[in-house]
Amino acid sequence: METPLNTKYDLVIHAGRVLCPATGLDGPGAVAVRGDRIAAVSTSSQTQDRAESAAPPLDSARQTLSFPDGILLPGFVDAHAHPALSGSKYGITPDTHILPYGSTTLLSQGDAGARNWQRYKEETINGSRTRILMALNLSATGESNEEGCFANLADADADACVETVTQEPEHIWGIALNVGPTNCGENDPREIMARALEAAERTGKPLLVGQRRHDDWCLEEQFDLLRPGDVVTYCFHARGGNPVADGRVRDCVWAARERGILFDLGHGMDSFNFAVATVAIAEGFLPDTISSDVYARHVGANPRHHLPLVMSKLRAAGMEEADIWPRVTSRPAALLGLQNEIGALTPGACADLAILRWHDEPRTLRDAAGNEHQGGVWEPVLTVRGGEVVGNI
Repeated sequence: METPLNTKYDLVIHAGRVLCPATGLDGPGAVAVRGDRIAAVSTSSQTQDRAESAAPPLDSARQTLSFPDGILLPGFVDAHAHPALSGSKYGITPDTHILPYGSTTLLSQGDAGARNWQRYKEETINGSRTRILMALNLSATGESNEEGCFANLADADADACVETVTQEPEHIWGIALNVGPTNCGENDPREIMARALEAAERTGKPLLVGQRRHDDWCLEEQFDLLRPGDVVTYCFHARGGNPVADGRVRDCVWAARERGILFDLGHGMDSFNFAVATVAIAEGFLPDTISSDVYARHVGANPRHHLPLVMSKLRAAGMEEADIWPRVTSRPAALLGLQNEIGALTPGACADLAILRWHDEPRTLRDAAGNEHQGGVWEPVLTVRGGEVVGNI
């Protein structure tokens, strides 16, 4: 429904560039907010119809903000992060360490499992301004075990996982497992993958998979077990079984994509390599979603680790900005089944917004191994979550 322009809004934000990959908006304009909803959107683009291109007047809001050199986008959707107030060795406070930097919706990669899910939901999900969904860890203990979440094979409990997922359809998106050596200890990763697939089949949920990244289990065999809609994270790592061999993307990686397997970036502390990313991007193999994998070890890092910095590294590696924007907004929103609520600047959608500023002068950007590229950076400036301004950086 069109909102009358003489109605007072709670917030109007003007920006030098209002950008929405989902609708094609891209130009100087404004977004008006009433309550926790987007009420009106405007740009000066001649491709928009009259209803969309009528700018909310400056005096129509209780609060008006202006960023002439800013880029206003839907709030970012980080499809692999570690928000947790307790109970996860990787967990960080989302409202402090993630939300102010533009990411308004997060998918937790296995911070909780069946045994500690209720505490996680009550404490972290219900206690945070940030919107949080869960890829429930197949391990019943989540990431609370310092020895690795699958060090005790009994913790890979498909029955407990299925019961918890079935009871929590609103909050649990899918099932997470990481079959890396640190996580599995002496246990067979193939058995752990089999249990995860059993739980996924019984619940009808997708998997979020951290692949083996070790030469004792080839990538092709791992991918052959996955189903369309399953998500492989760490897609540009440089360890054993990485997606690039002999200067080109492996055939099994292309084949997995053709079967409907999705690929997520998952930068983290050990999972992004410029050389791998540059080859893959040049060949046209782009991640389906771009995520930070931000966790406890990033706290206090200089520069601060956040999704706009990860986006900047991908641009330095050759990815076009037009390909970056949807992979932090509309695509992960659709992946989470929230495309009608978040990820787009449309009237009626939740008023989750991110404002960035582009700095063109080259800066030194480093991958997980310390390799350097020079490139410009996107700086987070302000976040709006559910119509409320979170704060300036």
